[in-house]
Amino acid sequence: MKVKGLRWWIISLIGLATVINYVDRSAINIMWPYIYKDFGIADVDNKSALAIITTFFMIAYALGQTFTGKLMDAVGTRIGMTLSIIGWSVSIACHSFARSLMSFSVFRFMLGFSEAGNWPGATKSNAEWFPPKERAMAQGIFGAGASLGSVISAPIIAFLFIAFGWKITFVLIAGIGIIWVIPWLVINKATPDKHPWLTEEERNHILDKPINREIITNVIEAPVLTWKELLKFRNTWGIIMGRFFIDPVWWLFVTWLPTFLKESFHFDIKQIGAFTWVPYLFAAVGSLIGGYYSSKLIKNGTDAEKARKIAIAIGCGIMLLSLIAIVYFLGSLKDKPILAMVLIGLTLFGFQFLIGNIQTLPSDYFNGKNVGTVAGMAGTAAVAGTLLTTWAVPIITKTSYVSFFVLAAVLVPLTWISIKYITTKK
Repeated sequence: MKVKGLRWWIISLIGLATVINYVDRSAINIMWPYIYKDFGIADVDNKSALAIITTFFMIAYALGQTFTGKLMDAVGTRIGMTLSIIGWSVSIACHSFARSLMSFSVFRFMLGFSEAGNWPGATKSNAEWFPPKERAMAQGIFGAGASLGSVISAPIIAFLFIAFGWKITFVLIAGIGIIWVIPWLVINKATPDKHPWLTEEERNHILDKPINREIITNVIEAPVLTWKELLKFRNTWGIIMGRFFIDPVWWLFVTWLPTFLKESFHFDIKQIGAFTWVPYLFAAVGSLIGGYYSSKLIKNGTDAEKARKIAIAIGCGIMLLSLIAIVYFLGSLKDKPILAMVLIGLTLFGFQFLIGNIQTLPSDYFNGKNVGTVAGMAGTAAVAGTLLTTWAVPIITKTSYVSFFVLAAVLVPLTWISIKYITTKK
């Protein structure tokens, strides 16, 4: 049996896994403003408590990025992704047994470690299944999954919470991940060079013939480098620092948007479900357009590295202008929630426009079994930056959210500076 366009089935499954990933991780942020009192937490302490829970998640996420990056290179994406999603599905189900802030934190740690594998796994899979000219588009589809997960998580979680309560909600969303494993193992039987369902035409396209022999030789001969050896490359540091500065902006909204809406607009959970999806719809569109844009540049003859940097620059510009507008109009936005959602949406549009291109850089600059490792290291750096902003939010938002958005705006140009100076070749 031969299947045309098999690579698109693979990336669709990865996109779906990312949707599930974000539904699972977003559940606590959406429900937290309405359940923290169940654990004896006072109103004044609820943001600090959420910061503690998020810290446990992010520390595990940082460790998991580096560990699972090596795992994906060692066992391959088929088994690596399977282990990852089973792990995080079991972990999110365990949330229903939480009885205290500490038990919640332990389960979040388990979730963070296992969910981390989705990112180096997706980056490595895209490097295997797509030629360089299509990788940003593939990464855009993967990134759209993160945004789509955030789009659907708010109304889904709100509905399940109202219908069944928070405990059953965690159990139900866990089941989705377990079901995903079945088509993944059936369809993703092997890598493109060995997959029995792949047409010869698509195999040649993926391996980028007629320069296929050169590419295969490079992959085979590329030495497997240690973390220490990889850190000697300027490219590695550029990717790491870019993720360190830009990812916290995304996480500021993923973690704190429901709390911001409750405190600034006095939203109940139905309103959270009705409004929170809007910015992430912008983000999903940005992810697809950003991937398409750089892929189009490459097809028209622009070097892959240059095309990525152009797209990253555009995304940074959109983000910075949107964040400046939010800071400028913040005082009046309390009476204009729709305008607030649009401006936040534009910020996330810009983020997703650029992030897929940053995440594609490890496969542009590195070969063979170093791609997943570099992607994992960059993911760990992203979490380290996010932890710093997570700890800062309860302090800087005591009286106003102005500093919250200023912080996000400052991080954007630092990202561009980091990426601009990745100048060496593959």
